[in-house]
Amino acid sequence: MTYNELSEQIFKKQSYLCVGLDTDLRKLPSHLLSEADPVFAFNKAIIDATADFAVAYKPNIAFYEAQGPRGWESLQRTLDYIPSNCFTIADAKRGDIGNTSGLYARTFFEPEAAGLSFDSITVAPYMGHDSVVPFLAYPGKWVILLALTSNPGSADFQRLSLHQPVDQEQLYQTVLKTAQTWAGPDQLMFVVGATQTSELSRIRELAPDNFLLVPGVGAQGGSLADVSCRGLTAAGGLLVNASRSILYASAGTDFADRARDEAKALQTEMATYLTERVWEVSR
Repeated sequence: MTYNELSEQIFKKQSYLCVGLDTDLRKLPSHLLSEADPVFAFNKAIIDATADFAVAYKPNIAFYEAQGPRGWESLQRTLDYIPSNCFTIADAKRGDIGNTSGLYARTFFEPEAAGLSFDSITVAPYMGHDSVVPFLAYPGKWVILLALTSNPGSADFQRLSLHQPVDQEQLYQTVLKTAQTWAGPDQLMFVVGATQTSELSRIRELAPDNFLLVPGVGAQGGSLADVSCRGLTAAGGLLVNASRSILYASAGTDFADRARDEAKALQTEMATYLTERVWEVSR
């Protein structure tokens, strides 16, 4: 999916909702456990319930790898089921030296290799340029680079100042600036946690045109209003992820209906912010 196609879907659906498919077998409604593939049965129901309101889906690969070969089959079936007008993210957080990164890219981008063809993959930038470039060798595929994450430990490294005094450039800012010399906004996104909204205005100065994948709204307590106010662009520019608040809105047979309610509520709020943003740009 291209930059313009993703932007078009955002304004068509009046949504920048990404549904995180962090599907934990231990949390599935009990009535699904008799299914031949409970994880896929759950994902299918969630996708059917939320596809009207979501522009992207993000399977967290760890939840599938933990199931061994069965999990990989569930992942492949899930990816194949996601509607073609939705952006797909392999939340794998890969990051290794060139040859290994090349194999990771084949795994998630080449269907003839592992049966998967995601639009994008999350990548850790710690090992630098040569660990990221192999993913950028695929036209039409995206790298979503970790920049400033939601977890408390992000301060251990991401906020370190590279020079003294301490108000100088922080490491995550260097990541944002340096990575943009590797690829343009049509192939490069950044992960910015929803609990880091105090930094979003500065991030938008450094990366004005890149899409941002923003986890942390919902169960993690991030503010959709704050993220939208500081992060929306004329092209949309945001994919705001919600996982647990949608997936596990109910543990009963009505889980899909409750998931739909949660997704619709987020989409309705997003539509308001998109309208405000369009008005601001048009002034």
